[in-house]
Amino acid sequence: MNGITLPRVTALVVAAAIVLGVISLYSTPETRTLALSLALGGSFGFVLQRSRFCFFCHSREYLEEGDPRGVLSILLALGVGALGYLAVLTQWMPLPLADRLPPTAHIGPVSYALALGAFVFGAGMSISGSCISAHIYRLGEGSPTSPFALVGAVIGFGLGFASWNTLYLATIVDSPVVWLPHTLGYAGTLALTLAVLLAIAWYVLAGTSFKISARKETRVDAASIGNSIFVERWPAWTGGLLVGVISAVAYLRVSPLGVTAELGSLARTWTQEAGLLPSTLHGLDAFRGCVTVVKTALLSPNGIFVGGIILASFAAALVSGQFQLRLPTLDEALRGLIGGVLMGWGAMVSLGCTVGVLLSGIHAGALSGWVFLVFCFAGLLAGLWLRRLLQAPPAKAAR
Repeated sequence: MNGITLPRVTALVVAAAIVLGVISLYSTPETRTLALSLALGGSFGFVLQRSRFCFFCHSREYLEEGDPRGVLSILLALGVGALGYLAVLTQWMPLPLADRLPPTAHIGPVSYALALGAFVFGAGMSISGSCISAHIYRLGEGSPTSPFALVGAVIGFGLGFASWNTLYLATIVDSPVVWLPHTLGYAGTLALTLAVLLAIAWYVLAGTSFKISARKETRVDAASIGNSIFVERWPAWTGGLLVGVISAVAYLRVSPLGVTAELGSLARTWTQEAGLLPSTLHGLDAFRGCVTVVKTALLSPNGIFVGGIILASFAAALVSGQFQLRLPTLDEALRGLIGGVLMGWGAMVSLGCTVGVLLSGIHAGALSGWVFLVFCFAGLLAGLWLRRLLQAPPAKAAR
């Protein structure tokens, strides 16, 4: 961490810009939500970049390398966020009344469309190499694949809007919106959530022989502490813990975490302007989740949040030496685009992604979050199988 370099100066300027942006936006009551969104997006982006938090990558590390740490960090994020949400929900709604849902919580309909959307989203993650939230923070690292994945996601949202009415009338219209506290109460929901997470953690640990190498002893001084924070990859559990905390704080102060509302809103706006959007999207605006709207203002809370993720990731990548800008190969561009289309379609049909439906949904006690988790993981496995199949060397001709 010694020495002044252009990347570190640039990172400092970006960080200062985020801080000044938060201060300036917070100065008026009308823009305070935008200020908080920017602060939360910056925090989220910094944590994602430093801990390499990614639903797909952590799952692949476990499946292909036997490393359970990433999956355990996801489980930790789910557990910590569930505890944080409980503290918020019990203050806002002391009793989970049967005819009410907590304000703005991502509690979506449970339907075959949700299962299909989650499966397609999981397959898209495997093909593109990351979930949407990871592609957003890797955009700040100069990833050659992420721009194509995000463009593909916008296209996928457009295709999702085109197929929404058919799916809505076929299955979503009569689907239940299940909030577990209605049946189990707050304590029962939290107990069940933690029990399931612990059971998955036990299964993950029991099924691997991965050994964590002992860390070398280092001096405890300003340089080593700075290196641990800004250069070295954070321990996986740190990322999981902080993601759970940020999720609860975001719900308390702004809205549930989600990263696809802005992408979906851009797609909805552009398809409407091009005359490609159906005249009516049945029931869509009445559901909870990463809600898409026709954009009428340049700045939106979710757009500012996503921008904060990219800026903070960019600054963190510069300091750690992980910013690498290069031209994509044809394979990277195609994988990003195809995987992005699948993720965009799946996120539109599911009303969110691994952050908006899975993370925020499970935190809120929504059954839709658990359904998304199961079918997204199934799609991830199918996508990995397809990648191996396509990358397998051709068989030698028999003699």
